[in-house]
Amino acid sequence: MSHTPHELAEEFPDKVELMSTLKQTDNHFARLAEEYHEINRAVHRAETNVEPMEELAEVELRKKRAHLKDEIWGILSKA
Repeated sequence: MSHTPHELAEEFPDKVELMSTLKQTDNHFARLAEEYHEINRAVHRAETNVEPMEELAEVELRKKRAHLKDEIWGILSKA
């Protein structure tokens, strides 16, 4: 298991400018990106034992992060 944070800029390096623009112009995208960031940080803190949590809770957070990433990709691929 990787303990590397999955930042959106690292996940979609060719879409950094587009993400920046969408965060400023699309409230839905901005909300998704913020939620992704919060969940991603929580997962990273759990993985590195900074804020340990039950394994099931960590798995659920990873699932939410993956769902948000898919939704964000859907918007980016259509923009």
